[in-house]
Formats: sequence, structure tokens, C-alpha cells
Amino acid sequence: MSTLIAIILIILLVFSAIMFFVGIYNRLVMLKFNVEKAYANIDVTLKQRVDEIPNLVATAKQFLNHEKELLTRLTELRTQFHQSLNSEDKTKIYNEMSKSLASFFAVSENYPTLTSNINFVELQKRISEIENKIADRREFFNDSVNLYNIDINEFPNVILAKMFSYTKKSLLEINDSEKKYDGVQF
Repeated sequence: MSTLIAIILIILLVFSAIMFFVGIYNRLVMLKFNVEKAYANIDVTLKQRVDEIPNLVATAKQFLNHEKELLTRLTELRTQFHQSLNSEDKTKIYNEMSKSLASFFAVSENYPTLTSNINFVELQKRISEIENKIADRREFFNDSVNLYNIDINEFPNVILAKMFSYTKKSLLEINDSEKKYDGVQF
């Protein structure tokens, strides 16, 4: 009877040890894939920055150019109106000025400032959102790498980590070109 109990205890002990090492291995796998996922998320956000910001800038520039052209045209018409001595010319200029003013009011309707100012504010907000998202994802990546690196160096995890060639991963660092910010180029 005591031999049977001893065999059962040995089997339970071996099973527990196997389950312990399986748990460690599974945690190492999870941490490794979390690091890879965190890096892929950074890549997605950087691609979004590369794709989206130039389009936002182009849109803001287009609105700015449209409003600039409209205001320039209104100024020219006003000057022509004041310089014109002929009532027929003044009437034509006035009619054209009325059309331009209607267009201007349609563009800037219900806004205390020109639409381009709003577009620039939206552009700034979106750029800030994307940059904050990148910073958050970088922080998450570095946290994931840190947890992974700690885990593969703790005992007894280090044994399995070495057996399965788990190696230390590098944290994301900001390089000199990223530290130098030229701002949005118009």
C-alpha cells in the first residue's frame, strides 16, 4: 500500500513539474508574441502618419489657397470699384463683388474665423492624436520588451529560455533624426 502511495506521489510530483515548466514555456511564448504585436502596432501607426499627415496638410493648403484667392479677388474688385469712373463698369464690378462675397460667406458661414483656421486647428489636433498614439504604442512596446527580458532572465525561466533560444530584445530608442522635429512643411 505504501508503495502505491509513493508511486502516486512520484507521478503527481512529475506531473506538477511538467505542468510548471509548461506554464513557464507558455508564458515565454505569450510574452514573445506580445512584443511582436506591440511592434506591429507601432508600424501600423507610423504608416498611418506617413499616409495621413501629407493628405491633411494638402487639404489645409487647398482651403488656405482657395480663401486667399477669394480674399485677393475681393480686394482687387474693391480697388477697381473705387478707381472706376464709369457707372456701367462700377455696376459690373459691384455684381462680380456681390458674387464673390456670396461665395466668401458660403465658405465661412457661421464661423467667426475663416475656414482655413479651423482646418489648421483640425490638422494640429489630428497630428497630435497620431503622435500621441505613436508615443503610447512605443511605451507599450518598451513595456512588453521589458517584461519579456525580465521573464527570460528569472529563475527557473532562464533554463527554458536558453533551451528554446529566447534572447534579449532591445528597447525602442529615439534616434537623432526623430529628436529633430522640423514641424509640418507647407
